[in-house]
Amino acid sequence: MANLSLLVAVLALSLSSVALAADNSALQDFCVADPKGQVLVNGLACKDPKLVEANDFFFSGLHTAGNTTNPNGSKVTPVFATQLPGLNTLGISMARIDYAPWGINPPHMHPRATEILTVLDGALEVGFVTSNPENRHFRVVLQKGDAFVFPIGLVHYQRNVGYGNAVAIAALSSQNPGLITVANAVFGATPDIDSDVLVKAFHLDKAIVNYLQSNKF
Repeated sequence: MANLSLLVAVLALSLSSVALAADNSALQDFCVADPKGQVLVNGLACKDPKLVEANDFFFSGLHTAGNTTNPNGSKVTPVFATQLPGLNTLGISMARIDYAPWGINPPHMHPRATEILTVLDGALEVGFVTSNPENRHFRVVLQKGDAFVFPIGLVHYQRNVGYGNAVAIAALSSQNPGLITVANAVFGATPDIDSDVLVKAFHLDKAIVNYLQSNKF
């Protein structure tokens, strides 16, 4: 009986850890986000269901190309709960990503979501890196109609390897996947990470580290 109790406890812990790996399940038909809500919760407060309208579940704008005239040559148009209130508590979101020729979506990670990317036009080199100590780099070139998945929390990137513009749609397993761009987080932190830490971590000359920190990404 003691062994059985121990097994049940282990299974319960295992299932609870799996459940925590995704957004919480909905306990009602919907919980349309109320940006004016005063209640502080892990997410967004619910709008009064009696005041919910069809437009709360509607978003228009993914047909419009993003402005890629920036140093990265890319633009992300998000469709998260902040843009589409009806997504609140449903555990999904999406984004359109536009790339200028040879533009990049720089190495970044989503701490709360797995992402699946589908190319609508053009050709993209995509890849992700596994966690320590292996740090394996998985890379492939996608053509129109191809899809690729980036596991939750892993550093990944995309690069337009064509001579024309490229467009992709990303679907994510969280209403608020979060975004940590590696270069921004490391060299653009406020206040700065001590340069001596970065010199040792990246084996760079201190002058280079100071230059990178002075030119915020």
